[in-house]
Amino acid sequence: NNINVCLCGCCWALRPRYKRLVDNIFPEDPEEGLVKANMEKLTFFALSAPEKLDRIAAYLSERLTRELNRHRYGYVCIALEALEQLLLACHCQSINLLVESFLSTLRLLLEADRPHLHMLATNSFVKFANIEEDTPSYHRSYDFFVSRFSQMCHSEHEDLETRNRIRVSGIRGLQGVVRKTVEDELQVNIWEPRHMEQIIPALLLNLQQDEDSSSGSPAEQTEVCFRELLSRAAYGHINNAIRPVLMHLDSHTLWEGHGFAVRCFQIIMFSIQSQHSHLVIQQLLGHLDANSKSPASVRAGIVQVLSEAAVIEATGSVGPTVLEVFNTLLRQLRQSVHYQQSGCYDNASERKLQDAVVHTIGSFANTLPVYQRSEVMLFIIGKIPVPGIYPDLGSRMIQVMLLKSLLQVSERYENSNLLTALPSSFLEPLLSFTLMEDPEVRLLILSILTSLVDRQHNAEPSVLELKNEGSSRQDVLFIRKHAQRLYRHVYLTCKDDSSGRSHYLALFTLLAVLSLELPNEEVLVDLIRLALALQELASSNQDRSLSVLNRCGILALSSALLNLLSHLSQSPSLRQHITEVGVRVLACELPYMGPSQHACVCVCVSEDRGVEEEEHRRLLLVEKFKTAPFEEIAAHCGSRASLLQSKLDRVFELIVRTPPSPSNQASRSTPLHEMKFPDLCVY
Repeated sequence: NNINVCLCGCCWALRPRYKRLVDNIFPEDPEEGLVKANMEKLTFFALSAPEKLDRIAAYLSERLTRELNRHRYGYVCIALEALEQLLLACHCQSINLLVESFLSTLRLLLEADRPHLHMLATNSFVKFANIEEDTPSYHRSYDFFVSRFSQMCHSEHEDLETRNRIRVSGIRGLQGVVRKTVEDELQVNIWEPRHMEQIIPALLLNLQQDEDSSSGSPAEQTEVCFRELLSRAAYGHINNAIRPVLMHLDSHTLWEGHGFAVRCFQIIMFSIQSQHSHLVIQQLLGHLDANSKSPASVRAGIVQVLSEAAVIEATGSVGPTVLEVFNTLLRQLRQSVHYQQSGCYDNASERKLQDAVVHTIGSFANTLPVYQRSEVMLFIIGKIPVPGIYPDLGSRMIQVMLLKSLLQVSERYENSNLLTALPSSFLEPLLSFTLMEDPEVRLLILSILTSLVDRQHNAEPSVLELKNEGSSRQDVLFIRKHAQRLYRHVYLTCKDDSSGRSHYLALFTLLAVLSLELPNEEVLVDLIRLALALQELASSNQDRSLSVLNRCGILALSSALLNLLSHLSQSPSLRQHITEVGVRVLACELPYMGPSQHACVCVCVSEDRGVEEEEHRRLLLVEKFKTAPFEEIAAHCGSRASLLQSKLDRVFELIVRTPPSPSNQASRSTPLHEMKFPDLCVY
């Protein structure tokens, strides 16, 4: 026995020095941890003889494998810690040899069936990822680590706490891979589709689990990793990073209702470099086209994401793709109307989609500079079907939807002068739509015109004091060029028998805003003439197609406009005259001729009551003839017939008399032309 001990001691002494130094770092009891004094000797030796690094690493890896097979996990941790310290200490050309052994050791631990070994290897890899290497590596591969860390992110361990710890480790591992590879062009290209298709779904799966978003939770750690990944994406990498996101949302039906898709793209838009944001918009637009036959709820979800992305992308970096964006959205709007008419899809869902598209068009327009908004408005109005050429219902709905989109853009349009805001190429087709029979179309046109003219926001309900700041030279040129055409279309809109209360209110708002935006004598005179012409139209009997309701609405519009103009003019006598007329009219109980704008509303309500009473009496009479007994109806008609007959007999008695005798001229009756007939005869 003594001989065997002596031989073993001699053999140990004959072993290479680096092996003896490695063996000395392991204590007899693994609970004591790494022997620090001996570790310092090993580190000094490695730095003094860097050519031995590969052998040191290989031997440490061998020891770790042996201890792992024996399930002596304490010594496994010690061996891994020694490798980590050598990595931190050695910054030389030979470190690549050390790294290869280190990574092979981590692979071994990650392939084991012990979760705590997976987390141990991940923590070690993260420490390695934070080391800045002095020399490039040409043949290093991280494919295994991308795959393994992604699998850990999908852990379904039965214990919730263990599952969360494994997932967090997987996320941190992926974060380490990204940090290690994105800065080194010689490393593996982490942005390749085969890697992104593993990394992105793993991150999104944990981002969905947002029940526990506390510090250190999978969701919180995922968001940090996701933001870091996207912030490092260069121009050529954006598409590869976004495509797996779209695929994940498709496969898990996450576009609808839950808000996860919006949150996901909010993170994307805030994380990527701002000059690349238009690439995300293009990907979403292409995905919207690709899902053109999907349910309306899916398309509406994509459109909602587009709307939110446009708000974030407020820098206007849509750039040369502006018309492409609006062309895609308008195409989706037309397609939705077609689906709604064909009955292939749910109408309620299609209407929600149409509203979402209109809102998104407004959101995009809000991000554009003024000159591009003008181009967009011209582009939209050029897509509207021309009146009379497309008479079918589908085209009518397309007209309404496109005009709503145009209204969204015009409401966000800030212009310096009317000549720029309403060029002839835009104003003429816009005014042509005021002649359409559809009342909804005409009302939208009036709203669009008002929003473009109202630069001082006087039409807003919250405005208590009207703003009147004067007009520019360009504004004067505009009104001289287009005033008569505009007034003519206002006049014709008033004459349309399908115009209602909302139309007259919209017309008054437009004319009032115009008078405030262009407060010069020429405009005031023209508007007074227009108001008087409208009064003449309502009072005369030349146009018999005008109903009582239309006449009252026109009178209310003209009186309210005259009252406003009297306050804007510099003529006290005009103001006094309008006020006196208004007082006399109110005394005669004609509310529609009052001097205030309130009359514009009151007249329609009086008139509505008068029409309702007439309709009520007519319905009662019809109901009586339907339900009353025949004898009662016959008696009622007979009494009226007897009354009429007696009146007729009296008339004939007065007209037809015996001719007078020629000898008796004094008793001659009154000549026929001097006779006074009763009123009934005239009737």
